[in-house]
Amino acid sequence: MKTLEILFWLFVFIIFYAYIGYGILLYIIIKLRRILGIYKPFTDNEDYEPEVTLFVAAYNEKDYVDAKVKNSFELDYPKEKVHQVWVTDGSDDGTPDLLRTYAGLEVYHKPERGGKIGAMNRGMDFVKTPIVIFSDGNTNLGKDSIREIVNLFRNPKVGCVSGEKRIYQKDSDAAAGAGEGLYWKYESTLKKWDAELYSVVGAAGELFAIRTELFQHVEKDTLLDDFIISLRVAKKGYTIQYNPNAYAIETASANVKEELKRKVRISAGGIQSVIRLKELLNPFKYGVLSFQYISHRVLRWTLAPLGLLLLIPLNLILALVSPGGLFSAELYPVIFWLQMLFYAAALLGWFLENRSIKVKVLFVPYYFFIMNLSVFLGFKRFLKGQQSVNWERAKRG
Repeated sequence: MKTLEILFWLFVFIIFYAYIGYGILLYIIIKLRRILGIYKPFTDNEDYEPEVTLFVAAYNEKDYVDAKVKNSFELDYPKEKVHQVWVTDGSDDGTPDLLRTYAGLEVYHKPERGGKIGAMNRGMDFVKTPIVIFSDGNTNLGKDSIREIVNLFRNPKVGCVSGEKRIYQKDSDAAAGAGEGLYWKYESTLKKWDAELYSVVGAAGELFAIRTELFQHVEKDTLLDDFIISLRVAKKGYTIQYNPNAYAIETASANVKEELKRKVRISAGGIQSVIRLKELLNPFKYGVLSFQYISHRVLRWTLAPLGLLLLIPLNLILALVSPGGLFSAELYPVIFWLQMLFYAAALLGWFLENRSIKVKVLFVPYYFFIMNLSVFLGFKRFLKGQQSVNWERAKRG
């Protein structure tokens, strides 16, 4: 029983640390650094205003092109310093033809579809500016996004800047909208603290930028291009910074089924990334970056979901052998029934969503459950090699 107890509390610690504890620890460290005057914002190179390339890899985005192009031309940055490169490989819905009707865009197209990373690898050969800003075709950017991103590149130690992903919030949002919106608000806070401590661990594909000279072609079967590209920049000794004032906004997934489809792909890509970035697991070589990477990313894609699964049988056994049994007020039985209450809330959230009844407080445990379920499904898909590099876009709300 002692071994089971040790395993139980070890998994409790890992789960708590991965989802909440790391955030608490970051908050304490950041507060102490500020009190001790260790953190000092970079203030040099105030006149830094380089030419930039807004890079969009688009597949069948005809429905979004007009809004995206209009939004891009309205961004607050000298127009003569913003180059726009669109790579539309594989699109067969008229996206490249529609884009060519706009002046000032560079459109590169070939009929073969090679996935987003294939388009990025090919399109980067056409980028001639010192900074390249990647964005998705179905997202709009905040007006000051380019300027806010460039502002962080004034520091020569910064190799990558991640913007913030925002979700349109509506009262009518279902589990996907409520859960995804809350998740990204929490993630935004963690990223701000990560950046202040040392570096963000991965950029959001909806909006991130790198120094063009630091780009290296990525393997053709890569699933999380933004994650791999940004962390390979960090491996070179540069930091990834984060600016929530530079943001990309989009609607939430249409429903949890669509969000699960997206999360499974991300999870499969997460497992792939952990393997390909295995050097970052060495804190003796990468120091603080390894600590942040393991705490914020690796645990969520590996041990934390496994712990959630194993915690149920471990807790049940410990509850059954407790004095008074499963229905007593002892510690292990109480924790077991709290677990069951949480999963019951997730199940009720699923039940109500399928009947279009909106109770957002129940959607949060439902979304959390879906997030962790996607890790197991993504791992299975990764092992079987079933995840295509080509996007199957989730339907948005």
